[in-house]
Amino acid sequence: MAPGLVDPAVQKNTVQSLSEVTADYDDTLRFYLNGTRVVLDSADPEVTLLEYLRGIGLTGTKLGCAEGGCGACTVVVSQYNPTTKQIYHASVNACLAPLVSVDGKHVITVEGIGNVKKPHPAQERIAMGNGSQCGFCTPGIVMSLYALLRNDSNPSEHTVEEAFDGNLCRCTGYRPILDAAQSFSSKATCGKAGGGCCMEKKSEPVANGCCKGNTAMPNGCCKNTGVSDDQPIKRFTPPGFIEYKPDTQLIFPPPLRKHQFKPLAFGNKRKRWYRPVTLEQLLEIKHAYPSAKIIGGSSETQIEIKFKAVQYSASVFVGDIAELRQYSFKDDHLEIGGNVILTDLENIAKEAIKHYGPVRGQPFDAILKQLRYFAGRQIRNVGTPAGNLATASPISDLNPVFMASNAVLVTKSLKGETEIPMSQFFKGYRTTALAPDAVISSIRIPCASEKGEFFQAFKQSKRKDDDIAIVNSALRVALDDDHNVKNINLVFGGMAPTTVEAQNAVSYLIGKKWTDPASLEGAMNALEKDFDLRFGVPGGMATYRKSLAFSFFYKFYHEVLSKLDIKTTDLDSEAIGEIERQISFGKKDHDSAAAYEQRVLGKAKNHVAAMKQCTGEAQYTDDIPVQKNELYGCMVLSTKAHAKILSVDYSPAMDLPGVVDWIDHTDLPSPEANWWGAPKCDEVFFAVNEVFTAGQPIGMILADSAKHAEAGARAVKVDYEELPAIFTIEEAIEKESFYEHYRYIKTGDVDEAFAKCDHVFTGVARIGGQEHFYLETQACVVVPKPEDGEIEVFSCTQNPTETQTYVAQVCDVAANKVVTRVKRLGGGFGGKETRSVQLAAICATGARKTRRPVRCMLNRDEDIITSGQRHPFLAHWKVGVNKDGKIQAVDADIFANCGWTQDLSGAVVERSLSHSDGVYKIPNMFVRGRLCKTNTVSNTAFRGFGGPQGLFVAECYMEEVADHLGMPAEEFRSINMYKPGDQTHYHQELKDWHVPLMYKQVQEESDYARRRQEIEEFNKTHKWNKRGLALIPTKFGISFTALFLNQAGALVHVYHDGSVLVAHGGTEMGQGLHTKMTMIAAEALGVPLEDVHISETATNTVANTSATAASASSDLNGYAVFNACDQINKRLEPYRAKFGKDAPMSKLAHAAYFDRVNLSANGYYRTPDIGYVWGENKGQMFFYFTQGVTAAEVEIDTLTGDWTCRRADIKMDIGRSINPAVDYGQIEGAFVQGQGLFTTEESLWHRASGQIATRGPGNYKIPGFRDIPQEFNVSLLKDVEWENLRTIQRSRGVGEPPLFMGSAVFFAIRDALKAARKEWGVTDILKLQSPATPERIRISCADPILKRAYVEPREGERSFFVAI
Repeated sequence: MAPGLVDPAVQKNTVQSLSEVTADYDDTLRFYLNGTRVVLDSADPEVTLLEYLRGIGLTGTKLGCAEGGCGACTVVVSQYNPTTKQIYHASVNACLAPLVSVDGKHVITVEGIGNVKKPHPAQERIAMGNGSQCGFCTPGIVMSLYALLRNDSNPSEHTVEEAFDGNLCRCTGYRPILDAAQSFSSKATCGKAGGGCCMEKKSEPVANGCCKGNTAMPNGCCKNTGVSDDQPIKRFTPPGFIEYKPDTQLIFPPPLRKHQFKPLAFGNKRKRWYRPVTLEQLLEIKHAYPSAKIIGGSSETQIEIKFKAVQYSASVFVGDIAELRQYSFKDDHLEIGGNVILTDLENIAKEAIKHYGPVRGQPFDAILKQLRYFAGRQIRNVGTPAGNLATASPISDLNPVFMASNAVLVTKSLKGETEIPMSQFFKGYRTTALAPDAVISSIRIPCASEKGEFFQAFKQSKRKDDDIAIVNSALRVALDDDHNVKNINLVFGGMAPTTVEAQNAVSYLIGKKWTDPASLEGAMNALEKDFDLRFGVPGGMATYRKSLAFSFFYKFYHEVLSKLDIKTTDLDSEAIGEIERQISFGKKDHDSAAAYEQRVLGKAKNHVAAMKQCTGEAQYTDDIPVQKNELYGCMVLSTKAHAKILSVDYSPAMDLPGVVDWIDHTDLPSPEANWWGAPKCDEVFFAVNEVFTAGQPIGMILADSAKHAEAGARAVKVDYEELPAIFTIEEAIEKESFYEHYRYIKTGDVDEAFAKCDHVFTGVARIGGQEHFYLETQACVVVPKPEDGEIEVFSCTQNPTETQTYVAQVCDVAANKVVTRVKRLGGGFGGKETRSVQLAAICATGARKTRRPVRCMLNRDEDIITSGQRHPFLAHWKVGVNKDGKIQAVDADIFANCGWTQDLSGAVVERSLSHSDGVYKIPNMFVRGRLCKTNTVSNTAFRGFGGPQGLFVAECYMEEVADHLGMPAEEFRSINMYKPGDQTHYHQELKDWHVPLMYKQVQEESDYARRRQEIEEFNKTHKWNKRGLALIPTKFGISFTALFLNQAGALVHVYHDGSVLVAHGGTEMGQGLHTKMTMIAAEALGVPLEDVHISETATNTVANTSATAASASSDLNGYAVFNACDQINKRLEPYRAKFGKDAPMSKLAHAAYFDRVNLSANGYYRTPDIGYVWGENKGQMFFYFTQGVTAAEVEIDTLTGDWTCRRADIKMDIGRSINPAVDYGQIEGAFVQGQGLFTTEESLWHRASGQIATRGPGNYKIPGFRDIPQEFNVSLLKDVEWENLRTIQRSRGVGEPPLFMGSAVFFAIRDALKAARKEWGVTDILKLQSPATPERIRISCADPILKRAYVEPREGERSFFVAI
């Protein structure tokens, strides 16, 4: 890591004058926290609000990303708003907020609004609506909802839908959270007594969210009474459910209403904070110390401090200067204070549109439009226009609007006032014309003319909400009465190092007639000169960015044309406007499990920890209270992709305050102890002499605080000699860089089949990797015990036993001396199956050396560069097919990018081979899998574990071959689909095979044929917007492919009082495993569900566990729990006979104990029948298959690549569900995660440095609340018999199988792109790579605008980013 960059050193005379200026400033922070007054006389100037809160034990607020991009740290800061003169409850990112920013305010955390015994309605409804799975993101989501309700107790549906744009969730798929939140909306409030919404009926737990959208409810939600919108609706909450009463919420503390904001100055030798409260005080500070860092929202500065180690010795918080937060309407312009928060700017813009009218108010409409998708609400609650301007980001959304509107910046210093036109403000990358001693006091934004002036703003990003722009623009033109251009501004962001005017296009258009088609053509030619991007341009995407600039102008040109009072055939009205989403909704089949419901099993039950998670009481690894003498670890990671280590000098770190020790490979008991990995032991914990990837651990600094450890790690100097590196699959193939592991599956004779069939087609399928992005990063706490070398490991791992094994290895003790404990994980998805072992073992090495507890929770960027991803895949396929559409043969070479070690790559590729048939009968098949060795992060398990990649290859060749044959893909799939009793290419018979039935049902239930016809009509009449439809089936084999892992143990204790304690080998990571296990035990023992408890997963209660993975955990652990309960039941038979079958367990257990009957049992289960032999192609590979079918519909804007999923209909065959509520949550969450894999989530490496570039929410885009299908329908297969299913309750595994259903969105996009290409006469086969990002969508179109934007690489030129 690079040494910290230090702000210019403070000159002694400057310090003196600064101390003179601030001599009378107060040094005490005063604020309220959850209703209690807090006075801090010695606040640490370097801690954020989040660090302060967690440091005093309020651990409900979580750290998810440290850059304000995930919302896990959301708290509410209630304050008097000097702009609106009202109390405002601002949701803010505590990870960014400096502690100084809360002086005189009321901080409210998730703990402050409710607890398990008395939850807030927001907490209760999210918990009961199944809106919490792993729960790590939940407190932040709860607080966003709380803030919404505090500011608007009767929000509209639209307001609710957009309330979470600054929050991310990786588990739920968002639908249940939105349903719970919509129960507070004005549309959802109820006007009738009794009954109420299904969300609110406590007697019937809310398994599947609100019934809104259910066909059985013609008026939508069951609460709707047909009352028209304009009638006042009385809010009604049925008995048993907490009513939301605005007048009973935490009040704004009365003393704060009288709080006198005093200027503050506090800090230490390293850093001082100043908080002036008047503009005069601020200018005095800037005069005395011009390089003092001005902080408004801290959204950029805190990221610089956290990730770039920039140190600002003097920081000035300006958020409490009322003079900078005013606004006024002048005759010809709006003047806003430089420090008006962006949330207020939204409201000011709305007010300005009313004040000036829609025509003169066009610039303010553009501001409003850009703010709608500007970051998340938490950022808009603190961010300011002056901050936007001063940071001079080339992709700022507001700066183009200010520039195009010819705004003037008013800057002030002690020397006086200066006006700077926006056109002269930006001087270069991140540099401006602002004088060092001046501040932006206000911005004057001119109104548009009453006549002849037109203004529009545009933005395109990877994801619609809360995302930085790829390209944005603000375009303004003023025309005379003859429609000649008087003056024009064409301003673009993302096209140059600064926000920039398209000078050539502007010069060309002045004086030109707007209505003349030649003006459009000439302007486009001029834009080509303005933006002649080269292929390797920083930031990449040269063709896409250029096409966006052209498309934005094209859209603007025709929008202006449409508003002119003329008739012209040159108007392209189809280019006008953007894709708009409706309020999302969905339905589920609540009766799917009714036929097989038992006393407990088969019923919809909430996640057992949901309420704890919603109130912030659920404890995660880093929430464990700090141990006495505890140390914090920070890894020193390689910055080179492949290099020799010449030297490591850690001595500079040892001189820093708080640093205690350094550990590396020399601190292990032997060189052999450094090696780890399963099944192939080919990875080292610490690099020795050579590094093979950027992000490989070299050592760890141990210090008395996390901040000191980070500073120490940055001070370690590592010298390298760089070596050649391999990144991509293609490079690995070219250089024959493979691991030895090789697998194939062969059935029939492909060569003979190819010779005999009517057609042979070839193609290539490519799918990128995927970052797990669990909200809780890798974390562990290792506690050495004083006796016998015992060690306790608290780790967020899916694999306690492997953690135990390798901790024992590095500590040189037997496994029986190590206990691994797991309470819960904040998401896992496979990323904590093996990769969690690395951190645990390194921390254990530190604990062993120092004999002190060691804690480490990785930052998001550290997690991404060390923990591996889903494997990118490349497949070369060849398909033989007859004229009737029957496939005769498939031959494929499948390659996976495994990274620098094998990890689980062999098994991942094996599963991909077994799923490369999709759901299709292929009589002759030969598929081969190779593991590519590259210098990238070691890729690992991820939900689906190679299955989605194999299935994707299958659906790619199905789509392309159907196109070759001129046959609808739906028909081609149907012709080749397996039938019951058929055998797969690895000779496994398909039993309980229901895909053909579901394929038919989904088409009927989703009205597929009618919609297909409507889409064809839509595409004929819409030139630029196209719709697509896809119907995708899946089968997913359930079992570990490694035979020995298919076993599980459980331990069940029954206590005197009848309560039951269950321990099993699986870990809870949000998937509801503990919920299902308690249900199985309750059903088996005949006790109430609330009498069964699972405390944790630990290696000293259940030994030799398999990882919680492969969607098999409910099957394996469920039967182990059942087996233990069965043993206890047999022992209790005499007592049931004596006391009656309905006797309470307390009575039975009490009597049995006094008769000396053992009330504990160790259960065990292993999966029968399976045991596949590779090469011989014999034996059963999987115990059974989970199946599903999904129909998805999308709409794309071919001018920008923007898209939306209009509808998705998912049907899964999961057997007899143990808990439909949990299973629906798994299906929705997996689908949305799969949608991300195939659309928005793109991992990119920076070619020059060899480091991963997409290392946080800022540039890696998982789907957000507004990315889910607008209509999201899910159902479970019912009314069939599962005759051959021998699992607990006859249920099927559900965690992984639905993920591939997200590919339906990808193939629907492909369908829409085929229509787009056909529009321009291009009918060749579309080869679309995954993910289908907006860039890929746009570049796959074949229109003339794209062609003129196309950028070819010059000789030797390579792209800025590389996709591996």
